[in-house]
Amino acid sequence: MMNVYNSLTRRVEELKPLEGNEIRLYTCGPTVYNFAHIGNFRAYAFEDILRRVVQFNGMKIRQVMNLTDVDDKTIRGANAAGVALTDYTKTYKDAFFADLKKLNIQPAEVYPAATDHIPEMIALVQKLMDKGVAYQSEDGSVYFKVREFPGYGKLAHIDFDNQRTGLRCAADEYDKENVGDFALWKAWEESDGPVGWDSPWGRGRPGWHIECSAMSMKYLGETFDLHTGGIDNLFPHHENEIAQAEAATGKEFVRTWMHCAHLRVNGEKMSKSAGNFFTLRDLLEKGYTGREIRYVLINAHYRTGLNFAFDALEDARKSLSRIDACVDRLARVAKTSSSGDSASRLPRSEFSAPLAKFTEAVNDDLNIPKAFASLFELVRMCNGMEMDAEAANEALGVFKRMDEVLGVIFFENEKKEVEVPAEVQSLLDQRAEARKAKNWAESDRLRDEIAALGWAVKDSRDGQSVAKKG
Repeated sequence: MMNVYNSLTRRVEELKPLEGNEIRLYTCGPTVYNFAHIGNFRAYAFEDILRRVVQFNGMKIRQVMNLTDVDDKTIRGANAAGVALTDYTKTYKDAFFADLKKLNIQPAEVYPAATDHIPEMIALVQKLMDKGVAYQSEDGSVYFKVREFPGYGKLAHIDFDNQRTGLRCAADEYDKENVGDFALWKAWEESDGPVGWDSPWGRGRPGWHIECSAMSMKYLGETFDLHTGGIDNLFPHHENEIAQAEAATGKEFVRTWMHCAHLRVNGEKMSKSAGNFFTLRDLLEKGYTGREIRYVLINAHYRTGLNFAFDALEDARKSLSRIDACVDRLARVAKTSSSGDSASRLPRSEFSAPLAKFTEAVNDDLNIPKAFASLFELVRMCNGMEMDAEAANEALGVFKRMDEVLGVIFFENEKKEVEVPAEVQSLLDQRAEARKAKNWAESDRLRDEIAALGWAVKDSRDGQSVAKKG
């Protein structure tokens, strides 16, 4: 039984499909105005773990992740760059998908872009107008009347009666102090430049919040199982999604809401001014791998704040090396012929205990730190015993089962040959000369320099070899 914390009810509840055996999931994707940063990827890694645990439990999943390619930020960016909105956002869309692959994040079934769904948004705004819960302002923009939706504030648990009212919130993003009517359709302004679409209310473009309501209902239905995002999306974005959808359909919008906590860097809020703002590319350029970064992003409970530090990346590298060494040893043993009923055979029953603990952990509101503890219990067990081929294969099967959720283990058939960069090869050549001259200090220095570039050197009787870390 898979249990998760529902932000709407503030309780841990069983997650089971509303229909059949398929969980329908909507995840708030990137606003493609820049390269996604590691705070964004904390949310996407959490959602990947969620997706994998659903599948781990034998359920199917249909995930929709939107691409916000028209909003205040993308319009400003495109106009400042002097390029068309589609050209501006394509760069960051392509980068986003490349980053997902680096982090071994499974692809969603659908990635709808906002600019491809303007008719659906206009139709939803019109429905809200027809129901009397939306109105057009003097400037031509259309706003949602929060006072006309009695349930407004139920997700964020806002005491609505004690909030200031009568305000209009035209900006896409704002805080709880600005509870008020929010924009569904924004009238065209000169600052929008060439960005705009014709509508019954004049030329303009959709507000940020209406985008997700329209696209999620198109692909998942008027009521679906699960909606996720970062805690910063809870209000106003998700609250407004609920209001728009339920006011239009009269039905429950989403059964379960899940939100992950913020990521901090070295204990501080991430910001460019603080010098601790990192994209995935920044970390890869420092020599860390996508696998090491993924390990850090998932190895904290999603509802607790994650403190991202370079020490954590170094620890991840060591932990993954420990896992690799164990799995590599098992793979070698598994290739040997079985020794029959060996006294050193590790019984199948001993593998079931860490796997049972792992299963219990991931089904307990995605308790990944506890799941990793079960994985390392298996590592210690395997390292402490000699095994025949059959037992080694059984152990590998358990590691593979665990990795269906974690997505961080390299198995032998997944280790691809990679091209050694020219810079690394040059250092290797210099190190070979240093070793030939028995200049061990220089050899060690070059080893460290190669390691800093993300490559590990191994020495043997046949000479030196190099492998990409992680």
